[in-house]
Amino acid sequence: MTFQQLRYADGIARFGSFNEAARRLFVSQPTLTASIQALEEEIRTAVFSRSGKGVTVTREGEEFLSHARQVLDDLDRIGEKYSGKRVRLPQFSVSCQHYAFAVDAFTDVVKSCDSEEYDFTLRETVTSEVIEDVASRKSEVGVIYLSKRNAEVLSKIFRRRELVFEELFSSKPHVFLGKRHPLARKQSIKPGELDPYPYISYEQGEQNALYFAEEVMPAIDRKKNIHVRDRGTMTNLILELNGYTVASSGLSKKLNGLDIVKIPLAMNETIRVGLLRRKEGLSHIGVKFAAIVREKLSLQ
Repeated sequence: MTFQQLRYADGIARFGSFNEAARRLFVSQPTLTASIQALEEEIRTAVFSRSGKGVTVTREGEEFLSHARQVLDDLDRIGEKYSGKRVRLPQFSVSCQHYAFAVDAFTDVVKSCDSEEYDFTLRETVTSEVIEDVASRKSEVGVIYLSKRNAEVLSKIFRRRELVFEELFSSKPHVFLGKRHPLARKQSIKPGELDPYPYISYEQGEQNALYFAEEVMPAIDRKKNIHVRDRGTMTNLILELNGYTVASSGLSKKLNGLDIVKIPLAMNETIRVGLLRRKEGLSHIGVKFAAIVREKLSLQ
């Protein structure tokens, strides 16, 4: 077993395919494939599962990679200390539901990186993919919410995938609407008052079960529904159609602008927003991201 093989295995897990790992690591795919095959034969463990849909990390592979990354991190720290050179390109990936504060925190992490080169990824995506990305190591961190509607089912999925949910904050649900909306000056809003207006929610693709919804008030409770895939479209529709959505109180004005206001919803529900990670913990960049998120949320 060599350090190079560990780096190759780490790269395949991070980039999700042999082709992309070979390109990013500046090695031919046959060389990469042969190296991983030799590694798996030596440790008598299949690190990756290959199929027509791509490459996934096996359960045994997840355990192996957690140890491999510790070795690689130690090797990099030794290299930095005694050669003054950063050995491994800084890498960090986040998958999140559509939270502006997570984008805001990710931006600050990128700005704080002192390396001349880095490879960072931010994926605003659907709930099922946030879970899958973290479990499969495509992302180090996920940002997701729990409520009494979804907590039991999602917590079982987290346990089965050996994931840890760390709560960042909890809040009562708020209605997000344009500042010129007829309800924009109310101190609180009852669900029935929203009936005349279109409810804008995030479409979850094939995984459209209630417990995967990003909004604490499911679309089935509403008379007028519009489903979207990105935050920019949601904002535009809220403003243009007197629409609204329901989410936690976390709002980044820098990203959402000043035209959106939030008003408490008179609903007996609590939203718990948190970080989703694997059991082995976070890298130093992951720890920094979590700290920045907590700092930003404390200022809101």
